[in-house]
Amino acid sequence: MTQTILDPTGLRVQSGDTAGAQGQPAPGLVARPDSLAGARIGLLDNTKHNAMLLLQTVGRLLVEEHGAAEVTLVETKRNFSVPVDDEIVSRYREACDVVITGVGDCGSCSAAAVADGINFERAGLPAAVVLTDAFDVTGRTMAGVQGAPDYEWIRTEHPMAVLAEDQVRERARQLLPEIVSTLTASSGQEGTA
Repeated sequence: MTQTILDPTGLRVQSGDTAGAQGQPAPGLVARPDSLAGARIGLLDNTKHNAMLLLQTVGRLLVEEHGAAEVTLVETKRNFSVPVDDEIVSRYREACDVVITGVGDCGSCSAAAVADGINFERAGLPAAVVLTDAFDVTGRTMAGVQGAPDYEWIRTEHPMAVLAEDQVRERARQLLPEIVSTLTASSGQEGTA
């Protein structure tokens, strides 16, 4: 008798299934552009305080300083603790070349943000996920559940929600080099799992 196991991603996993969520390969094999010149940027806000400001600042900086074509899609998740579904991933895949999402600054939103990044990567979109450093263990646990235990994200100092607007913009500036590195072939992630 086959038993269904419920996992925190909302997916159904059959007992004995070790291939990861939906039998997909682990992320990291997605082709990354050499640069972000001409790239269409997608931003996914998880509703956490200061997340949208951080993402919009990063998007603007990628256009102004790294030659990205434009920010083509900005959405806010309905529920920060639930990973994106196939419909959302499809919209981003059609409209964007890369995606930035976050900010994971609590347990459930951090787990969902990591699952989001993995889902985007499995769909062929390089993704940069931003989590605060207080939730590394949560992120690592979700990466393992998703069958991608080595998946990496951008870490920033906790907390983010209490920062003033100018501090959020400065944090975006500080994270920009790592975000660019994560989204491009210079990240060293291409060809690794």
